[in-house]
Amino acid sequence: MSSRILIVEDEPAISEAVAYALRAAGYEVDEVDDGNIAVSTARDRRYDLMVLDLLLPGVPGLDVCRVLRAESDLPIVMLTARDTELDRIGGLELGADDYMTKPFSMAELVSRVRALLRRRELDRTGRRVLQEVGGLHLDVTRHAATIDGRPLHLTRSEFRLVTLLASDPGRVFTRDELVRHLWQSEFVGDRRAIDVHISNLRRKVEPDHRHPRRLLTVRGIGYRLVAF
Repeated sequence: MSSRILIVEDEPAISEAVAYALRAAGYEVDEVDDGNIAVSTARDRRYDLMVLDLLLPGVPGLDVCRVLRAESDLPIVMLTARDTELDRIGGLELGADDYMTKPFSMAELVSRVRALLRRRELDRTGRRVLQEVGGLHLDVTRHAATIDGRPLHLTRSEFRLVTLLASDPGRVFTRDELVRHLWQSEFVGDRRAIDVHISNLRRKVEPDHRHPRRLLTVRGIGYRLVAF
């Protein structure tokens, strides 16, 4: 059965072009053009992924992302006409899995969508794997994490990054390695998005995110996870 995708975009030309590209790639697609309708539609029907515009009538895209992320782990690709770091960080901090800045390549969008859906399917079907680094415990199959005995609420992208880092504690992973692991696509995401995800992770796994002791930066190279 093909995956179902909800497009939330109020510009008809863009919505139609995205829908055409995704249908041509074999996906079932629905389209809505309003934030309020997007939230209610996503709640009423089962979708595998959402393509979400930032600027919408009714409820803005950032608010749609915030509401849905509090209720589910639905993968979200955010679209924005604004090429500012603040908008990108805002979407990622609220739990968007990826973002693309208009204008964008339809081939790249389809590739990003395919990578996110493939990651979700692997998360669902993989054998149970447990990882432990100090007080950090990861149940890879169940997509569950705890830190010092308390539950951690991680986005899908945050979870994939921390499980890679935990697979070889102490090893330095370069930003390029993290990018390739996260997107698993010939089109890689913005490397700065990795820094945002790492910053978000530190707020969740560190006693004081301003002075990290678990998730460490190796300047000019990347990041490593150590027991603490």
